[in-house]
Amino acid sequence: MENTFETIREILGSPMWGFAWKILLFAVIVLWVALVFWTLKDARKRIDDAVIVGVAVATSLVFPFIGTLVYTMLRPAEYLADVRERELEMLSMEQDLRSMRVCPECREPAKDDYIVCPKCRRSLRGTCDSCGRPLEHWWKACPYCGDGVAPAGGRYDDDVTEAFSRAARDYDQEATPYS
Repeated sequence: MENTFETIREILGSPMWGFAWKILLFAVIVLWVALVFWTLKDARKRIDDAVIVGVAVATSLVFPFIGTLVYTMLRPAEYLADVRERELEMLSMEQDLRSMRVCPECREPAKDDYIVCPKCRRSLRGTCDSCGRPLEHWWKACPYCGDGVAPAGGRYDDDVTEAFSRAARDYDQEATPYS
């Protein structure tokens, strides 16, 4: 039994074993510094507040390995770029909804270039006799070709104009209830 302990003591006292421990210690230190650097990079991508980023990095630096693990559990799920992109998409969709018209008859959303409502077939706009482009009912001249516009019957339909204005106003109030 004493021979076994003597062998273990010789192995632990050898210069090769000391070198292996130094390599292992160096690898652990490099891993620790790499985790601190990773925490810094990741926190900057996910957190907008510089103080919180500093606290996350300091925690990772002061408490090796455990600080990074705690940061990983508590960090925000999304990158700031993803959050901003989603917000821009939502703003874009809201803007598209605001720019859409509604049919005064059935309240169906209608794009700006629609001439009739696709749901109830009500006439939403007229067309220019010269160039064939869509015209609003209240326009007195075609903005595309400059030709004068006179609807059938020789007068402008004020009822249609009022109906469009009322429908657009109602739609805006429904689309933005908190404004």
